Amino acid sequence: MKHGILLKLMIVFFWVNFSQCSQPVHSSEIYSLSTTGIKGETIHFDSYKGKVLLIVNVASQCGYTGQYKNLEAVYRKYKDKGFVVLGFPSNDFGEQEPGSDKEIVDFCKLNYGVSFPLMSKSHVRGALKNPIYHYLLKNSSSKNEIKWNFEKFLVNKKGIPVERFSSSILPDSTEIESMIETLLKE
Repeated sequence: MKHGILLKLMIVFFWVNFSQCSQPVHSSEIYSLSTTGIKGETIHFDSYKGKVLLIVNVASQCGYTGQYKNLEAVYRKYKDKGFVVLGFPSNDFGEQEPGSDKEIVDFCKLNYGVSFPLMSKSHVRGALKNPIYHYLLKNSSSKNEIKWNFEKFLVNKKGIPVERFSSSILPDSTEIESMIETLLKE
């Protein structure tokens, strides 16, 4: 009898404590996170509350590098309406982002006129991934690791990732822009 009660208590304990592990984190958690900007400054994500975000891992020597132009275009089109593109340079894929932060920002400004915020080079996959990417993967419909440069996460005004786009989908595609417009109206 005692063993049966003890077993039931253990089951309840484990169910209560571990069933929450698979639950998405509360949406406001992203706003408690911070990362390092490309110039070494601390970027607190609470400064993005109420904005629609397009978060992209970028690289300067990739076949998709030309998407910097598209990212800048969509940023300029919607930035005054509460939209922000955030670029996260990463050398995780084929070592296609070997430069220093200064070299990255110079490359982006000179070649693509990038004015959207860039973060310091960091990992977007594996055990050392940037906390922002840990959050995105934990809270998106696809929990799979990032596959390549220029994967995109669209995050709503509440800080919830609502869609993930592969590298091949252009940032200013009809698919992405229509979702941005819908999220900006919410």
